Formats: sequence, structure tokens, C-alpha cells
Amino acid sequence: MNKPFESKWSRLTQSPYFIYLLISPLFLILFAYVVYPFYQTFLQSFNGEDTLLNYKKFFSLASPANLEALWNSVYISVFSVITCAIVGVTMAFLLERYEFPGRRLLSVLVLVPMALPPLVGVLSFTFLYGESGIIPRGIQALFHLDKVPFALKGIWGVIVVHTFTMYTYFYLTASAAIKGFDPSLEEAATSLGAGRIRVWLKIILPMLTPSMVAASLLVFMVSMASYTAPLMFGVDRTMTMQIYLARTNGNLEMAATQSTILSIVSITFLILMRWYQNRRNYQNLSKGISVHRSEVSSKPLKVLAVIGSFIGTLVLILPILVLVLISFSVDGSWTVQVLPPKYTFDHYIALFTDERTWRPIWNSIQMSFVATIGNILFGVAAAYAMVRLQFKGKTLLDILIMVPWALPGTVVAVNIIAAFSTENIFAFNQVLIGTFWILPLAYFIRHLPLVFRSTSASLTQLDQSIEEAARSLGATWWYTFRKVVLPLTFTGVLAGTLLAFVQSIGEFVASILIYSTSTIPLSVAIFQKLYAFDFGTACAYGVLQIVLILIVLVISEKLSKGSAGTAL
Repeated sequence: MNKPFESKWSRLTQSPYFIYLLISPLFLILFAYVVYPFYQTFLQSFNGEDTLLNYKKFFSLASPANLEALWNSVYISVFSVITCAIVGVTMAFLLERYEFPGRRLLSVLVLVPMALPPLVGVLSFTFLYGESGIIPRGIQALFHLDKVPFALKGIWGVIVVHTFTMYTYFYLTASAAIKGFDPSLEEAATSLGAGRIRVWLKIILPMLTPSMVAASLLVFMVSMASYTAPLMFGVDRTMTMQIYLARTNGNLEMAATQSTILSIVSITFLILMRWYQNRRNYQNLSKGISVHRSEVSSKPLKVLAVIGSFIGTLVLILPILVLVLISFSVDGSWTVQVLPPKYTFDHYIALFTDERTWRPIWNSIQMSFVATIGNILFGVAAAYAMVRLQFKGKTLLDILIMVPWALPGTVVAVNIIAAFSTENIFAFNQVLIGTFWILPLAYFIRHLPLVFRSTSASLTQLDQSIEEAARSLGATWWYTFRKVVLPLTFTGVLAGTLLAFVQSIGEFVASILIYSTSTIPLSVAIFQKLYAFDFGTACAYGVLQIVLILIVLVISEKLSKGSAGTAL
């Protein structure tokens, strides 16, 4: 390298604007694949002679389907947040504050719903508690009833499934908060005459607020994005269902309008919850003595604990057990019987030997791998920029990264359709719709925050003086990053990477709108087998997904010492 070039390079790197040159690729990616697709959807919603026609139709009282769908989506999401909070926080307190018979088993099984992808979780509940489910039919046969005594259906069926599959968000965040909670605060309040209810309202719940707000955001956004549960339980009037119907009927303008309104609702909820969280300071200024579990000494309470633990264990493992059972059933043989009458191993053999059965598995692995590579490159770079660099626009970068997580999968899919159904510079002058690359792009956008958040957490815990010491000894920035920063943050990066990969494997809501016949992913294959009444094959696919996710979650939890789940 000649001296004039070295001099110019030195002046460039010392310029206060050099940092913006470094972070510009991050903003370019976010603009190209988050902002631009959303902008195209927004523009498409105004298409037509009357620019406001689609919005007038949406809010028209003469045809209230869309308004009813909006109300149902918000109603379901709010109730899901409430029920998940009750179940998740209660379970966290029971398992973290008390020692009782069956606690250890429950503490392991309580995370079982995390291993159920959304589609597979709804599928298991349908087979268990639906109108033709095993338990309602079993009770009907046992007591010789004319009809089933109960069945999960309608809005409350959706809320029950949401509660079972999403309470883990509250459980994980509340457990982490309770572990760091100082019991001396409760003791001090009690010694000053505060009752148990007052201690809960004034001490415990305020200290849990940050974790509960974070979990509320996740549950609300995931509930708003829910498509499978409303579909399986006959709730046609939800926003995700209306978007899917408008898209499949070719009414792209109305689908864009619905997506825009749904995005506004989700982002508004995000802003409101963040505002509420920032109103007060929830920092714990005490010495941080760890919580000790209180042993249940009362004999009647111990008996109740054993009974409760048994019921809890049964409820938690039944969805997976029923999927395993049905995965061995012969396709088309299970009709009106309580349990499948015929069983076979053929479905599992076909998963790896039959090309048509194996194809969706291989498609999902390929597309998830490509998307996850993109998530790693972007997530690590963005995390380093956010934690280590000082520049204007940090808040904007953080918001843009989190926006895809706030948007339902249907909205992300509609945004991609609006942006990449024609040639443009961000698609390298190609039409991406119908190609292999469209689904990896959707998975990449949907899971942007996962690697970013887990890497950010690891970088925050890494003392910057370690990097400075390496640089002072003559190491270049790139050498320091490769030999010092990456090895020390590897567990955080890998935990986020594994989570992003399994989330991509199980992604269904976005996939159903943009897949093609040559790129059918595993989740869509399960859906198609279900509607072809090939229940055995559908459940075999589901069990494969569960096994893969369980393996990944175990590895992630061990690598991140129990904090991997919070990356979600």
C-alpha cells in the first residue's frame, strides 16, 4: 500500500462521517426489505379511481365484515395477553418460590409448548378437544351421550389454544425477574403493616412490569398474526383470515388496505406498551439477595400439590402424545372412532425414502438455512453497531429491526408481494414472486430481531476494555473482531441462530401466501395433508418438527445458560 493511499485512508477513517459509511449497508437492507415493501403495500391500498375507496369499504357499516374482523382480532389478542399473563406468571411464582412434590418435573414440562410450532400446536388441540376430538368423543362414548359434551370452537377455542401455546413468553420473562427479586422488599413492606394483596400490588407487580410488558408485546403481536387457530376453529372474521381471503380472491388492493390497518394497530400497541413501561423506574436498588424456595409443609397442601402436578403434567404432554399416536395411524382409516383403528410405521419410513414426502422437508431446510445465514450476517453487524458504535439514528435502527417482529406474517407476505411481483433494483431487476428466493427472503425479514437481540445481549456483557487491549497490542479491528469478539460472544450468536432456524422451519402464516408448487415448505405440506385427511402423514411431519425444535432448544438453553428463550 503506497503512502498517498495510506494517508487518504487514514483521513477517511478519522472523519466523523466514516461511521455512517460503515453502517449505511444496514440501513440500506432495512430500507430495501422492510420500509420499501411496507411503502409499496401502503401505495397499493390507494389504487383505483377513488383513492380512498378501499378504506371506505373497510369502514363501511353496510358491509361490516372487515370491522368485525378488526374487532375480533383485537379482542382475541387482548384476552390472550390477559389469560397468558395469568397462567405464565402464576406458574413462574409457583415453580420459583415454592418447593413441592412434582415441582422438578413440572419445571421441565412447563416449556413443552415452546416445542410446538403454531400449526402443529393447533393441530394437536383439534385432535384432542375439537368437535371430533379424542376427549369429547371418549366422554360421549363412555357415558353414552347423544352428542359430545363440549368441544373447542369459535373465539374461545382460539383463546384457549393461544393461552396454552403462548403462556411460555410470560413464564420465561417472569421467572427471570423473580430469580433476581430481593425478598427483603416484601419483608420490609410486611413489617410496616402491608397486607398480602397490597404487597402484590405495590411491590411485586411493579417489579415485574418490564418483563410483563415485553411478554405482552410478544403475545399481542403473535395473537394478531394468528391464522391457523381461527381457521381450524371456524373464526372467519379475523384480520389475518380476511387478508388471506382477499389475497386468494385476487383483491390485492383490499388485502393491502387490511394489511396497512393491521400494521397500524400492531405498531400502535407496541408504542403504547413501551410508553407505559417508560413511565416509571423499575430498577431494583436493593442488595439483590436471591430468592429461596419455601417448602410446602402442610399435608393437605402437599396432597393438592401432587394432584395438581399430575394434572398439569398430563395437560402439558397430552398434545405431543396425541400427535405421536396419530402419526402411526393409517391415512384415511380414522373417521368416527374415538382412537385410530389401524397403525403403521410407513409414514416415518416415507419421510426419508419417498421423494414426494421428503421434498417439503428438504425445501424447508434449504430455505431456512439461506435465511438464517442472512440473519447471522445482518444480526451480528447490527448488534455490534448498536452496542459498540456511537452515531445518530440508533433509535431508528433499533425500531426498524424490531418492526418485522411486530408485523403479522400475513402482512409481511403481502408487503413482499407488493414489492417484488415486478422487477426492481432491490430484487436485482428480477421478479422474485414464484422463485426459490421469495420464501428465504420472507423468513429473513420475519426473524431479523432474533440473532440481533441475542448477540446484543452477549456484547453488552463483554467488557470493551478487552477489545481495547487487543488493539493497543497492534491487532487490527478485523483481527480483534475475529479472534476476540466473536469467540467471546459465540454462545449468544449461536443461540439466536438456532432459534431463527427453527422459527423458519415452522413458519406457516407467511409461507401459505407466497409459496409455489416447487418450493412447498414443511408447514404448508402439513396443512395440505391435513385437508386431504392424511392425518398420519401430517402428524409424522409434525413430530419431526417437534424433535428438531426440541434438540435446538436444548442446545440453545445450554449454550446461553438458560437465557435463549428470552430471545423470542
